[in-house]
Amino acid sequence: MKKTLVLAMAMVLGVTASVYAANPFSDVPAGHWAYDAVNRLAAAGIIDGYGDGNFGGERLMTRYEMAQIVAKAMAKGANVDRLAVEFADELDSLGVRVAALEKKADNVKITGQIRYEYAGRDGDFKKDKGSVAKNRLRTRLFVNGSVNEDWTYTARIQNDQNLANDSGDEDTKLNQAYVTGKLGGFNVMAGKAPVFLANGNLYDDTAEVIQLTYGKNVKISGYWGQITEKDSGYMADKAYGASLSGKIGRLDLAAGYDRFEDLDAGFTKISNNAVWNAGANYNFGDFILGAMYLNSDISDKAVEKGADTDGFVISAAYKGAKAAKQGTWGLWGNYYDQGAGTFIAHTMKAGDWGYFTKEGFKGYGVGINYTLAKNMVYNLDYYDLEGKESGRDSQIIWNRLQVTF
Repeated sequence: MKKTLVLAMAMVLGVTASVYAANPFSDVPAGHWAYDAVNRLAAAGIIDGYGDGNFGGERLMTRYEMAQIVAKAMAKGANVDRLAVEFADELDSLGVRVAALEKKADNVKITGQIRYEYAGRDGDFKKDKGSVAKNRLRTRLFVNGSVNEDWTYTARIQNDQNLANDSGDEDTKLNQAYVTGKLGGFNVMAGKAPVFLANGNLYDDTAEVIQLTYGKNVKISGYWGQITEKDSGYMADKAYGASLSGKIGRLDLAAGYDRFEDLDAGFTKISNNAVWNAGANYNFGDFILGAMYLNSDISDKAVEKGADTDGFVISAAYKGAKAAKQGTWGLWGNYYDQGAGTFIAHTMKAGDWGYFTKEGFKGYGVGINYTLAKNMVYNLDYYDLEGKESGRDSQIIWNRLQVTF
């Protein structure tokens, strides 16, 4: 970049310093065609030459030198938005925040996710068309907007297509819409939002809630609302709970209590279900080992006679695919022994847990994930589950290709 480019900036910057200031550069004498422009920029403190009394107009300029000029112009209140965008990285290295641009930038961003999923099933539910999407294309668009410095808005539009038939069962809906922000010392989430309870072993879906979280290293969180996921088969007129979590070195600890009133989740409709959980994860570096205990007070009338109402989950994971980095990968494996009432909307991707709500289930799941290309992640999982009382079994091999943009 030639230093003569700076001359054109004089008009863009709207510098109004007096042209009668003393000539600062010996190589730009009075009468030179660039004299006025260079003199104005120098008088305004935007350019200062090379410290030897020369302007060096024919010398190549580095991007870093140009960024310094842009930074000085910004400090003077000049409108240099386009230049600030061009030299954003260099300005960042100088510690210059492009505040004006941040305020003027479009505060709404749209991102997306496309998933293709295919599952093969064996066992007692092999012929059942429910529970698992055998051949599905799911598209999600996320709308993220900035309300102010402390609050944001998020919405999720989802389209599901069952590719196993041509019956026109495509479905599109706005299934999340919520705000997040700070109120006093609390982090707040409110609206139809993602809810993740007991590491997803109890609940992993959306619900209409308001949630408050306080703390950093030790967190206290509480929520109140309702569940209206009728299409997914679970509802609760009231849902509320609290959790406490913290970290000691490489050990993560958590405990929680959740209560669901007028619950319908594949059970006979019951008055309430309260679930206690406690868990721990230990991070060895690339390897993480975890365990969780859950206990439900679900009514005996809602479950099969003699069914357990407590249980546990043992989990292990090694590394993990990172969408932004091609070639990264991970392995995971879980063992489940969960009694009736300890799961409402389980986080497992394709397991047939929904058939065992009245008796509980036991079994295992294993999987591998791999980033094929940037923002393209493939998952291959296998689940083998059986009812704790009936002995009915289900085996599923499940594939997913997820593309984000």
